[in-house]
Amino acid sequence: MTSLDWTAVIGFAALFAMLAVRVPIGVAMSLVGVGGFAAVAGWRPALNQLAISPIRTITDYNLSLIPMFVLMGVLATRSGMSKELFRAGQAWLGQLRGGLALASISACAGFAAISGSSVATAATMSKVALPEMRRFGYSDKLATGVIAGGGTLGILIPPSVVLAIYGYITEQDVGKLFVAGILPGLVAVLMYMACVYIVFWRELPQGMSIAAGERLASLKGIWAILLLFVAIIGGIYAGVVTPTEAAAAGAFLTAVIGIARRRLDFTSILNSLIEALSTSVAIYTILIGAMLFNYFLVITQTPQKIAAFLVDLDLGAYPTLWLILGLFFLMGCILDAMAMIILLVPIVYPVVMQLGFDPIWFGIIVVVTVELGLITPPIGMNVFVINSINRDVSLITIFRGVAPFVVADLIRLALFVAFPSIVMLLPNSM
Repeated sequence: MTSLDWTAVIGFAALFAMLAVRVPIGVAMSLVGVGGFAAVAGWRPALNQLAISPIRTITDYNLSLIPMFVLMGVLATRSGMSKELFRAGQAWLGQLRGGLALASISACAGFAAISGSSVATAATMSKVALPEMRRFGYSDKLATGVIAGGGTLGILIPPSVVLAIYGYITEQDVGKLFVAGILPGLVAVLMYMACVYIVFWRELPQGMSIAAGERLASLKGIWAILLLFVAIIGGIYAGVVTPTEAAAAGAFLTAVIGIARRRLDFTSILNSLIEALSTSVAIYTILIGAMLFNYFLVITQTPQKIAAFLVDLDLGAYPTLWLILGLFFLMGCILDAMAMIILLVPIVYPVVMQLGFDPIWFGIIVVVTVELGLITPPIGMNVFVINSINRDVSLITIFRGVAPFVVADLIRLALFVAFPSIVMLLPNSM
């Protein structure tokens, strides 16, 4: 091994050591990135990168869609749109056996389309749907499992912050990535609903009696969500607006709708701006750390060497792909979704390109794999979020409830790998 190889090994060891003692991922990557770069090129160039990278990141126009989508999700939550989604799902699916579980999944999908965050989706739905399912006799295992699994849709169904970051890192069209996530998201919803019936059939409560008028009335509450989704994704698909313009328009429309419906006042808008700012700062801190760490990867030629190593193994394209996805799955047991994307994609992306896979398709495949990390131990971010809101439900109960959805995700991942046309149908028609 050369001195550069040893520098890379020490850098990664230091990174994981800091993560093990709970140093924030953005800070850890920044320290390793600057320190590692300095070890190779000297402190003056390293400090120059430290001075330039934060400004370059926060002023990048392509990244400005992140705070806009975050703000849109916060405004939508404070406007009560999540409750309206669940009520509509309850009105149309509640008469079926296990209808509230199906309504929760559909509400998670709908809220994912306006929040772009899995954690936000799981947190919101655990407040909205869990009390209702408990009231009608659903077990804590089933109720929390449904919400934890459905919450993962937040990073797949567009607009997705994680997909936007993947597009930024790989220099791919974010609009195509968003459109590519639509069909896989719908497949996920159907598979989760099937999972409810296949695994939990014996413990599903009977449906409730719902009048036809109540179903029609429920549609009045979700027109705003449909308008937002059509305006954002429809505009991107038609080429009318860029993803960044769509994000700004989405945040503005959400605020206007909330004010017009008298659900947002000056105080709630101000609090929404503060919350969105706090979340965006956390994301940008990780992005700045990722950029500094990427300089370290480049100067040590780590991605090229890993790509050469994997290609030289001569396992073939798909075995190598499964090896890479297995790495994402294992890392998902200790890192959150965004950290995995930022840390691993720059390393494995050159390999994927050498193997001849489509970068848009790979982005969706990676996000589906990353979803697994949100509901698998020991981290399972969605599981911990639900547990933090409902302290009377143990982590073991939630993990047991979400286990069937992990199996469904593995089947779905295999399906998308075997049939790439499912993912690429819509983006190829743009």
